Amino acid sequence: MALPAPPDVPSIPPPTRTPLFEGSTQFRNWRFSQQQLHATRVSLNRSAVTAIRNTFEADLPGSSSDIQFLESKEELLLVKLYVTKISQLCGHFRFPEEVEATGISYLKRFYLKNTVMDWHPKNVMLTALFLATKTTNNPISLEAYTSNIPRTSASDVLDLEFLVAQSLAFEFAIWHAHRALWGLWLDVQDLPNAPNRDDLQKYYDTAVQHVRTSRLTDAELIYPPSQIALACLSLADSDLAATWARAKGAESVLQIIPSIKDMILQDGQVPSVEVVREIDRRLKVCKNPEKVVGSKAYLAKKEKEEREAESKRAKKAEGVRKAMEDGDPFGDELNGAATAIAALDDDD
Repeated sequence: MALPAPPDVPSIPPPTRTPLFEGSTQFRNWRFSQQQLHATRVSLNRSAVTAIRNTFEADLPGSSSDIQFLESKEELLLVKLYVTKISQLCGHFRFPEEVEATGISYLKRFYLKNTVMDWHPKNVMLTALFLATKTTNNPISLEAYTSNIPRTSASDVLDLEFLVAQSLAFEFAIWHAHRALWGLWLDVQDLPNAPNRDDLQKYYDTAVQHVRTSRLTDAELIYPPSQIALACLSLADSDLAATWARAKGAESVLQIIPSIKDMILQDGQVPSVEVVREIDRRLKVCKNPEKVVGSKAYLAKKEKEEREAESKRAKKAEGVRKAMEDGDPFGDELNGAATAIAALDDDD
């Protein structure tokens, strides 16, 4: 007797694995188009100018008429200069590349939520780098850090640490192009007819320099680290980068690489110190007075915040007092829990 044929069992496709980078907060929250970056910076700049102008006018009508406020592109130049300061400090402290790259990313991200007219890049830069030493597991004591930086106190770092972390949405993990480049370099060594070891080392060293240059640009805010790494390898040796892409079946990515290379070559220059010095001079005049400790606007804002805090405390105290008068020592928040406990006791 023939056995019945087994029923058709639908095949279950293997689970789709999302690439690790695509599951990161960097992929979800910190990638933009060039148009989005420009619009964000212009909007932040305009909002800051309006708020600061109103503050000046409230203190002394007509006082803002002669002030030359910064434009968004000038703010970006100032931030770019302080990106180079992070590199200099990392060389002084001999921090690993991971710390430098992370501190730079934090500084860039901060100024997608804030403007230099509210928070000067100097102290933000110091705080971002100090935070990066902790999040990359390369800690340094605050005393050792600040004592080696002229005219820097502990408060210059600590006063902004929460603000910086909050501006980053507490998303501290960064995917970097220099790590992707290391993976590429290991890969190309296994290519058929790969260059000799000395040439490969030369191409890698050149590509690393291009990765470092890319940190002066918006590349990491637009492109994945792997594409930036491939563009930097292509700048070192275009044939080697193209051979790797074809070997991996990733020819399509080669269409994107020229745009990244152009960005690195065009926007990777250190800004003129004289130009930035002039921007910084004007910033001293148009800085938000509410952020200047001791200013009239600063004291007025602090007084307002203290009044609001006192009002909240008084309201909470009144709520507790009323609850006690009503014979409910738990208050509204714990009343439900107390009732439930009482019900259990009744059941017993």
